[in-house]
Amino acid sequence: MRTHGPVGVGLVGAGNISDEYLRSLTSFPDLQVHIVGDLDTGRARAQADRHGVPRSGTAADVLAHDDVDIVVNLTVPAAHADVSSRALTAGKHVWSEKPLAVDRDSALSVLDRAAAAGLRVGVAPDTVLGPAVQSARRALARGDIGRPLSAQTVMQYAGPDAWHPSPEFLFARGAGPLFDMGPYYITTLLNLFGPAERVAAMGSTGRTVRTIRTGDRAGTSFDVAVPTHVSALVQFAGGGVSQSVFSFDSPLRRTGVVEITGTEGTMALPDPNAFNGDVRITRGSLAGDDDADPVWHTIPSAQVEAGRGLGVLDMARALRTGRPHIATGDLGYHALDILVSIDESVTTGEYVRLGSSLGEIPYVDESVSPFEATL
Repeated sequence: MRTHGPVGVGLVGAGNISDEYLRSLTSFPDLQVHIVGDLDTGRARAQADRHGVPRSGTAADVLAHDDVDIVVNLTVPAAHADVSSRALTAGKHVWSEKPLAVDRDSALSVLDRAAAAGLRVGVAPDTVLGPAVQSARRALARGDIGRPLSAQTVMQYAGPDAWHPSPEFLFARGAGPLFDMGPYYITTLLNLFGPAERVAAMGSTGRTVRTIRTGDRAGTSFDVAVPTHVSALVQFAGGGVSQSVFSFDSPLRRTGVVEITGTEGTMALPDPNAFNGDVRITRGSLAGDDDADPVWHTIPSAQVEAGRGLGVLDMARALRTGRPHIATGDLGYHALDILVSIDESVTTGEYVRLGSSLGEIPYVDESVSPFEATL
């Protein structure tokens, strides 16, 4: 790895999410994207051309590229552990889309391989590095709503078969609303409440067969392999609790709901699937009338907004300076452990105590812009 200048990046996976990543990664002066790889090399070429990346090819081409220091793994969830392991074997650091893997053993194998090789693993979502969650963390640390007690999150809509041209993988093992969207909400809660201790959950499957409703394959039916509605409770080590809904079964769309209740007020965060948005606090009506509309105050943020890939940038800068990066493999594994435990609770009908924990998560340095060269 070079000791100065931009850190080299290669992408494996040229699907829908790669557009968002490539827009950001190619705009950060501390990164240089060298190559895009995919099973469909034509799609990889199209994405490389669209974003000004000089080379494209297969996943093997990305792993063999001498100038790639960090492999960004944007494959489907079932392939995350395999592709990440192959990248680590090739001597590359890894940034993985969420989840880290679809089971605990595979995820631990990735982390063990990285530790043995002295390499780093970062895991999405990096939305928690954005201005919204970072502002909320600082507000909680200041005591703006007193001691945090509980949280409520909601993510419900009719499901991705309505808009995704190839949605089968989102209803396969390792996906569904829990594993697909749950990481955004769970990782946000971990940033606000710290590590979790145990979970309880119930779930259901509204339809065992779904039909694609958009694109060239519209009308194609496929089987559903996971619960499409999950209601979960999480108890945190610091004493807080949360209740969450993750659903692909609701005709009524209600997403991005994250509310934190404290001893002195309530905080509302924007959609954790985004990096920015207003963080608002209310302590009730000024008149003290319980029936009056609450009075909300918006917390200002000094942080520069960026997009997906912010975690890759943070890891690249951390590599050069020797500091810990923020969205670590350990954070990704603890989030996965929570998701797997919720899934187990749905199956068994019992509380599940977590086998993992988590250290303190660093804050983002608000004084450094993603769009200014530092390396």
